[in-house]
Amino acid sequence: TELKEDASMAAFYLISLALGVMIVSLKGSNVDLLHVLFGTVLGLDDPTLILVAGIATLTLVTLAIIWRPLVLECVDPTFLASVSRAGGPSHIAFLALVVLNLVGGFHALGTLLSVGLMMLPAATARFWVRDLTPLVALATCIAFASGAIGLLVSYHFGAPSGPAIILVAGAAYAVSVLIGPAGGIVTARVQRRHLEA
Repeated sequence: TELKEDASMAAFYLISLALGVMIVSLKGSNVDLLHVLFGTVLGLDDPTLILVAGIATLTLVTLAIIWRPLVLECVDPTFLASVSRAGGPSHIAFLALVVLNLVGGFHALGTLLSVGLMMLPAATARFWVRDLTPLVALATCIAFASGAIGLLVSYHFGAPSGPAIILVAGAAYAVSVLIGPAGGIVTARVQRRHLEA
């Protein structure tokens, strides 16, 4: 279709979420519905941990294989098409990884919060660096830190773990929007004043 892939992915995600909530609410209890929506990081059983670890391993291996064509497709798809046929398969593999990671995230964080852990660290890192490799490294560090700090907040304050993790990532994003050197609001105003002076 003419719709961009990210919009199609979001539509599929929301429709699947609505369908899942409808099925659980008709066939299950409110506890089941809360588990589907918000997950239980601290209540994961061994098979679920193995599933999440397997998805993480598969993601790292696949990204190592498709990294170059994936980056090149993002930067210059015409050039990639002229020198290689790897653009289409690498793009499809990446979309499959996104779906697999959402499935893994559903168990730990629930359907509503799993997207937040995929999006917020990357959006936060974008306010600090512009180059791709440091951006990926920083986003990974932000995701790990959000998980660790969120679990500590959850443990010490008796808060639900999934929302605590996402709120920590959200706080990092809010700080970055304000003071990030690569496009933060305060930084942009200071630079604008400096140029006007």
